[in-house]
Amino acid sequence: MKAAVWYGKKDVRVMDVPEPPSPKEGWVKVKVEWCGICGSDLHEYLAGPIFIPVDKPHALTGDTAPIILGHEFSGQVVEVGPGVTNVKVGDRVAPDACQVCWECPRCKENRYSLCEKLAFTGLMTDGAFAEYVNVPAYTMYKIPNEMSYETAAVVEPLAVSIHAVRRAPVIIGDTVVVVGAGTIGMGAIMAAKAAGASQIYCIEMAKARKELALQVGANEVLDPSKIDVVARIKELTHGGADVVLDCVGSDKATPTAIECARSAGKVVIVGIYEKETSLNFNALSFTERDVKGCLAYYGEFAPAIQLMSDGRINVEPMITGKISIDDIIEKGFEELVNRKEENIKIIVRPY
Repeated sequence: MKAAVWYGKKDVRVMDVPEPPSPKEGWVKVKVEWCGICGSDLHEYLAGPIFIPVDKPHALTGDTAPIILGHEFSGQVVEVGPGVTNVKVGDRVAPDACQVCWECPRCKENRYSLCEKLAFTGLMTDGAFAEYVNVPAYTMYKIPNEMSYETAAVVEPLAVSIHAVRRAPVIIGDTVVVVGAGTIGMGAIMAAKAAGASQIYCIEMAKARKELALQVGANEVLDPSKIDVVARIKELTHGGADVVLDCVGSDKATPTAIECARSAGKVVIVGIYEKETSLNFNALSFTERDVKGCLAYYGEFAPAIQLMSDGRINVEPMITGKISIDDIIEKGFEELVNRKEENIKIIVRPY
């Protein structure tokens, strides 16, 4: 089968690899229909390894690079291993990307994205930029028959956005700022609106993303290259937002995110950093702002599917490209790097 395999920074190869074997006990084989290119995939392509194990085998999976990328996917169950009862052959699914030990303290609390041995499908073990992938049965989430495989491939990033909104948490009547209008930022706007935010402001520079942020629910989009966004947010919110969701993760975005929050406000760091950065901690101490980390999700997949299926969240406008795996470098990774203004989510068909 064809697969997109990460060998190193700027070295992802579309190549023939063996099809996965019959799944082992507790595992499932999925025929992949669509798989989205995630920001973390792009980070690995441009600056990796970040998550991908290179020097020593991963603690849970035992795998090292080269690794088949891809974790935002939908597909159909084609084979189940011994002991699997939660899905059957033929089920339409959008799998969770977290592979965990179920033995550490956080796993026992079911906060499994904080597992001491956490592995992401497609980063610490082979993923779904391939025709078939084997994953644990506990990652399976069935999707309704009326939900397309294309939109189901966006369940995973939407779950990240919902988790960020819950981490704050956003409550009815809150004013919210979303920094960055990529896939996670767009999802955060929609999730914050579904949670009852009274006003949602987005900080973004890319023209197409600014337009789409308004379309999916932002009340106003602010361009930091044109105005003082902190001053404008304080004007709009009478001193600062109740909740700020930083969906970028950079030495420029995060200080801005913190300054946009009111005193005793909440800031959630959703974006993944490519390098270490510094902060003015007095901006926290002197204002008693709360800053929270946020990684993946635990418990948000089912709500994401429900919100999409009942129409409260529509992810279709976020899908700006549908490509073949043969074109994943030129029309996928490079397209997202070089034409960021025109793209949000590009999904890949692996066969």
